[in-house]
Amino acid sequence: MLAGKRLLITGVVTRGSIAFEVARQAQLAGAEVVLTGFGRGRRLTERAAARLPAPVEVLELDVNEPDHLAAIAETLAARWSSLDGLLHAIAFAPADALGGDFLSTPMASAQTAFTTSAFSLKALSAALLPLLEAADTGASVVALDFDATVAWPAYDWMGVAKAALESVARYLARDLGSRDIRVNLIAAGPIQTLAASGIAGFEQLADAWQAAAPLGWDVRDPGPVASTACFLLSALSRGITGEIVHVDGGYHAIGAPTR
Repeated sequence: MLAGKRLLITGVVTRGSIAFEVARQAQLAGAEVVLTGFGRGRRLTERAAARLPAPVEVLELDVNEPDHLAAIAETLAARWSSLDGLLHAIAFAPADALGGDFLSTPMASAQTAFTTSAFSLKALSAALLPLLEAADTGASVVALDFDATVAWPAYDWMGVAKAALESVARYLARDLGSRDIRVNLIAAGPIQTLAASGIAGFEQLADAWQAAAPLGWDVRDPGPVASTACFLLSALSRGITGEIVHVDGGYHAIGAPTR
């Protein structure tokens, strides 16, 4: 499905990361993959990368640093003539922007959540635009989302940032479509990742999901989300853009638990 495709995948921290599973499945489907890491966390990315089916390079990227964006575009241009796909799996909110004290979050923390989790989709896409435009059969930008149509316990300003991410994706789809670049989001159900472990109330949310999702939901299995990401990164999705694909066991469609 991804034979010959060249992909940049952000957000791999551990083997439990959704992004790791996307990279793994993409390699098995024939893609050539490059990862990014950041600061001290880059060592964790490199450790996880060693467990992928094929060796990968890990590039330094702080998505909030213009110099990093320029450097990664230059590095990839020297390596590849084009970029077929990009996975944006980047999100961060300071501790005081999460946890249930929404009213007390300072402006600076809310801004950090927005800049890192939403604006970064535009920043990274724009930095890599020349490479994405050069893809022979159209390029695909995919970002990981968490349904922002409702308010969630403890999610607070990250929820607001995800709502912004959804809007950013729609505007990118509008502006990049004429360049044959698709932009789509995956609204994933809760997955037990390193990032999720830092969100107060995650266990209760996961329990509710498992009880209400018609197909059931395994918080330890990022495979279904990754498979959908690979589909969206492939030419099979060539008619889809500006979409939010729910991969959540059907939870989003149910008003109350049925079992």
